[in-house]
Order: sequence, then structure tokens, then C-alpha cells
Amino acid sequence: MQQTKIILCGALGHMGQAVSKRAAQPDAPIQIVAGVDIRTDTSGAFPVYASFEDISEDADVIVDFSHHSVLPDLLRFAMKKKMPAVICATGHTEEELDLLKKSSKTIGIFRSGNMSLGINLLIKLAKEAARILGTDYDIEIIEKHHNRKLDAPSGTALMIADAVSSTFESGKSYVYDRQSVRERRKPEQIGISSVRGGNIVGEHEIMFIGQEETVTISHSAMSRDLFADGAVKAAVFMCGKGPGLYDMNDLV
Repeated sequence: MQQTKIILCGALGHMGQAVSKRAAQPDAPIQIVAGVDIRTDTSGAFPVYASFEDISEDADVIVDFSHHSVLPDLLRFAMKKKMPAVICATGHTEEELDLLKKSSKTIGIFRSGNMSLGINLLIKLAKEAARILGTDYDIEIIEKHHNRKLDAPSGTALMIADAVSSTFESGKSYVYDRQSVRERRKPEQIGISSVRGGNIVGEHEIMFIGQEETVTISHSAMSRDLFADGAVKAAVFMCGKGPGLYDMNDLV
């Protein structure tokens, strides 16, 4: 079996370690040839560098589980090497997202706020529920993560909100904080709430709340291995891919 060679950005973080664990398995379809992290380590199965400029190893794909601020350097390196990238990090600014779109004209870029097949099924079900239930139901999204997560709301919660909003002709506005504004809830809103605590891997729930019933669709991640497996599949999928923006819909 020919393995896809990857450079792992955020190699020493929790998700980077989960991808490394998957790569160490005998049947792994990937080989990590180098890593990038704010820390460095040359004692492991592959060298970890502080900068992309230090990398001399050849690879097929970059997989990114780092901080969103790394994106400009990552894309500069990827375009120089004409190497596709799998962007799993979240919390990107509008400027960073715009840079990502521009870069996709030169290289293949796979981006998803969540690498779980189950979450993408939830999104499809939520869109169908929104079409059927229409504007008579208020929509609320609750996301829960561990106390080390920096961005809020989660990229996945925004993925869900964007997908549901797209089913309505005039779209929906997002509300993150009801404390600062004392007013009745408006029907054109989607409320998004964040919970941070302990070691919650990731839980997402979308509620369609009517006058006489509530419809709830939820997903709970039991292990980070779930996201690592999705990232590995995306890396293999992107190997040799040309310019363009790709996501989980293309993968599944």
C-alpha cells in the first residue's frame, strides 16, 4: 500500500498527537514526514520544526490542526511547494478566509470546521428539518467543548448555522449574547450558545422550538480519534488534487 506523505501542522497539540497515533498503526494510509509546532522535537518518529522554512522533507499534503493565525505562513509554503492542504483548524478571521479562497485558485484546499462524518449527517438532517418546519420554529444551537478551546462559538456550530440559514430565502442573523440586549427574540434569528468545561471532546445540538413541540438533533464525539480519522481520509483524498476548494461533501 502506497502511503500519502504529510506534513502535520500543530503536530504536538492534542489533535496532532491523535493524527500521529493513527499514522503509527500498521494499516495507516499516511506517513508523517515532518511536523510544525511552536514547540520543537526531534526525538519522535518525525522531526517537528518551529517554522515551515526549516522543512526539507518532501510531502504530498499538509494537514493543519494548529492555530488559525498560522494560516498565512502555511499557505505561502503550500503554494511555493504546489502542495494541497487540509485545513482542520477553526476560528479564522474574515481576512484569513479571504486569503484561503484566493489561495485555492493556485492549490487544492480542503477545509472543514469538523472532520466527523456524523456531524455532516447532522447538518444534512438539520437542513431538511429547517425546510419542513419553516419559519414557525425558533432555532437554537448549543455547542460544548473542553476548557482549553480558544474560539467560541465553535467552527462546527457556525457550519451548522450557515447550512440552516441557507435554506431560508432571506437567511438568518446570528445572536451570541442575549444579555446585552433586552428585547423579545426575533424569528429571523439563530441563537448560538457556547459551553466550555472539563474535557468535553465536542457536543453539538440544534433545536427547532415550536409552540407545541421541540425537535432536537444532536451529535456527541466520544474521542478525538474520530476527527483524526477524518483528517487522514481527507489527506488521502487530497493527494494529487488540483486547485479548488474542497469539503466533506466532496469526500463523502
